[in-house]
Amino acid sequence: MSNCQRTIRNKVSCFGVGLHTGVRVDLALLPAEENTGITFKRVDVKDKNQMVKASYENVSNTLLGTTIRNSDGVHVATIEHLMAALWGCGVDNCIVEINGPEVPIMDGSSEPFVFLIECAGVQEQKKNRRVIEVLKEISVYESDQENSGYIGVSPANNFSVDLRIDFGESVISSQDCMFDLKNVSFKSDISRARTFGFEHEVESLRKNGLARGGSLDNAIVIGKEGVINKEGLRYSDEFVRHKVLDCIGDIYLAGAYIQGSLKGFKSGHALNNQLLRKFFADTDAWRVMPESDVQAPIAATHISN
Repeated sequence: MSNCQRTIRNKVSCFGVGLHTGVRVDLALLPAEENTGITFKRVDVKDKNQMVKASYENVSNTLLGTTIRNSDGVHVATIEHLMAALWGCGVDNCIVEINGPEVPIMDGSSEPFVFLIECAGVQEQKKNRRVIEVLKEISVYESDQENSGYIGVSPANNFSVDLRIDFGESVISSQDCMFDLKNVSFKSDISRARTFGFEHEVESLRKNGLARGGSLDNAIVIGKEGVINKEGLRYSDEFVRHKVLDCIGDIYLAGAYIQGSLKGFKSGHALNNQLLRKFFADTDAWRVMPESDVQAPIAATHISN
């Protein structure tokens, strides 16, 4: 398999509600030229720059999701599930047209976006993919207190994510998930994992303008007795698998595929972004790999032409 850049073959559209805004939004994926990367276009915005580059440098908010913003203040929220799907399907270049401030939550996972990309098809381009090689370990910590969250990246021959979560005495408790390209499929093992939350937090979140579009159709909800959703869980460890999904989407804001091993404990959107900022600030920690050194595949799921 070649390591050429890829874009989607045909324009494809969907609609849904924003998890936090609760407002209907229309979204379309369009083919893009080589070296474009992933760029969001707010088609509802007038008299301002509509384009918002999917970059770690543009991350402006990490509260219950990842938000990117351009210099004109135009923003797009909750981008991580779509970003994970684009990564998993091997899409380097894509224009995401959207007529609202938040990516639709769909069913709370990346699976609907993977399906959308499969419907569009993926087209190989001429130029080679840009791959960032990790040269030394870089870590960030939530605090210096014991049992606090952290995430780090270290040199490796491929890409992997090893995460552990710990919600104490709750139904979730402690879970571990190791994702690597050799043994795990993004499409079947990660993309279907849904976002989740606790029933007792819903009222407070909505009072603060969050989770207005949340429902049992787009999130796992945990009550006092366990999971409220009638259909139950898609995986026994769906919670930590979703955290891996989020991490992949956030890390793809590097603007390139990463060759390195990620390991974290109780990490989230904020730590994921802090890691990228610290990593790229240290010029001894990474290099753009020479084309001759890159071995495909770098992404987990490549959709055929």
